[in-house]
Amino acid sequence: MVHRLLTVLAVAVFLPLSGMAEEPTIAPNDNLVLDGVPPIPVSIAEKARRYTDFRLGIFAAWHPSERKLLILTRFAETAQVHEVAGPGADRRQLTFFPDAVTGAEYPKDDDSYVLINKSAGGNEFSQNYRLDLDTGDITLLTDGSSKNSAGIFSNDGRLVYTSTRRTRKDTDFYIVDPKDPKSDRLLTESSGGGWSPLDWSPDGKQILVVEYVSITDSNLWLIDAATGQKTLLTPKPQDGTQVSYSGGLFGTDGLGIYTATDKGAEFRRLTYIDLRTRQPDVLSGDIPWDVEQFDLSADGKYLAFVTNEAGSSILHVLDTATRKPVPSPKLPPGVIGALDWHPKLNELAFSLASARSPADTYTWKPGAPEITRWTFSETGGLNPANFSEANPIRWKSFDGREITGFLYKPAPTFSGKRPVIINIHGGPESQYRPGYLGRNNYYLNELGVVLIFPNVRGSSGYGKSFVKLDNGYQREDSVKDIGALIDWIATQPNLDANRIMITGGSYGGYMTLASSVHFGDRIRCSLDVVGISNFVTFLEKTENYRRDLRRVEYGDERNPKMREFLEKISPLNAVDKITKPIFIVQGANDPRVPRNEAEQILKALRQKNREAWFLMAKDEGHGFQKKPNADFQFYATVVFIQKYLLGEG
Repeated sequence: MVHRLLTVLAVAVFLPLSGMAEEPTIAPNDNLVLDGVPPIPVSIAEKARRYTDFRLGIFAAWHPSERKLLILTRFAETAQVHEVAGPGADRRQLTFFPDAVTGAEYPKDDDSYVLINKSAGGNEFSQNYRLDLDTGDITLLTDGSSKNSAGIFSNDGRLVYTSTRRTRKDTDFYIVDPKDPKSDRLLTESSGGGWSPLDWSPDGKQILVVEYVSITDSNLWLIDAATGQKTLLTPKPQDGTQVSYSGGLFGTDGLGIYTATDKGAEFRRLTYIDLRTRQPDVLSGDIPWDVEQFDLSADGKYLAFVTNEAGSSILHVLDTATRKPVPSPKLPPGVIGALDWHPKLNELAFSLASARSPADTYTWKPGAPEITRWTFSETGGLNPANFSEANPIRWKSFDGREITGFLYKPAPTFSGKRPVIINIHGGPESQYRPGYLGRNNYYLNELGVVLIFPNVRGSSGYGKSFVKLDNGYQREDSVKDIGALIDWIATQPNLDANRIMITGGSYGGYMTLASSVHFGDRIRCSLDVVGISNFVTFLEKTENYRRDLRRVEYGDERNPKMREFLEKISPLNAVDKITKPIFIVQGANDPRVPRNEAEQILKALRQKNREAWFLMAKDEGHGFQKKPNADFQFYATVVFIQKYLLGEG
């Protein structure tokens, strides 16, 4: 349990200095639980509010026949489904849930309804709903309690999706006609939580699915849509080498599939597999970077794909007949998401986020020299031209290996050596990508802080050898990469090595806590968001459908030797070495890193009389998604930075 619990329910006031006038403060909403967090001055919010009022326009789906589309964007507290009837047209809101919608899709040839996927309170137990567009009625299609994927539509309107309803651990495959919820049936049982549908064959007889074991190990299967019988499509090499597959699409003739795989290579390459011979044909072998997504045009003529090149997304288009590149538009540096061809028209839609633009929706037609922008998301009245661009950096770690990251410089009005925030991504098999910084722009423009986003060993995007470098007993090697980064900061004339803050979320939260243990004498403070404090308790309490997948990455705590190692490296068991102020943020409904991880480290810090702030949202999960909660976290973080990193008291 959280000790010294303080829930602020009303506006408070405080005296910043003896004898000075009282300053009004912000009252947290009723869903926020605070412990040790001081009152937040209204003046902080007034100055920082513009940085919270940005909006996104994330592509969700094309209309099945017309040239209009669906996006996910927020006008109140959470992202909802909106229709955009044309480039630059108004956004017409279709859903009004209290929680964010995570997916929206039309069936192939039916515009009478939209399939919606969402969870509640951040618990990630997603449900599927049918939104009837004529009436606005919403019908629950799943059981209301298990975890369900959004699924994939067949050409005749059937939906295949996965659900954990049978065991709460295994992701089985189900088929339903969303117009008739009673048609829902179990297609085939699966073992483990890593199964997902990818595509239907054009004739609706087969379903292509992926079995995810780890980031370096996965398999493609074909399922008979009538009997549920599985057939392994991608057997392992005889030498036992692990191979990963990402994504999959049937060709328009149904005779082969497109996928991205690292078979025989360091990176995932776009590959065509003939279903008659099972022979692979590599289509992007001359590109030494991961292919991260791809889509085939409705007529099968064009294959668009995106490569992740040192963090930036590069769009490519192939002519499937000649397998040669088609001239494609040059895009600004950024991150592409949600690549999708129109089901009737040869027009490609995608989202694009960059340092100076939130994620917005764009389209492109083959032969066109430029892309067409459909949404123009706001930046809170701030001039995006003043936002800092990402600067790639490199440094050598303890073993001579080169580690990379991105550095953002503060506004040029700040002179002298600048304080630094090191922000470590989660995953751990993830990667910091130079997209839109959002609220982080405040630290650059208003506080003069340098931001560094490292991609330590174990990050994806740099080849399958690099991503395995932190597995098992090598876990703390990635922490040493942060120590080497601190060494590098000390060599830079414009960076202040005496004012460093560490932060990160999820696995980045573990890295934050571990850095607080190992580098406590070299940092000023830290901010841990939904972080792992003890690997053993984390593995024992993370949701069932995730547990075995996480054991592959972190190690199996049921093995006595591994359990001893995991206990040894867990920050909870070295809390006496955490001597600098720390801010802990947690969602009460987090299924990935349960709230116990935050509560137990807070309790241990309290017993050592350490300076610790704690903020928990009762209606959030793995990170804050609702704007009022995220805003309060941001304002409190500003106060924390001013007091402990900048030394403004």
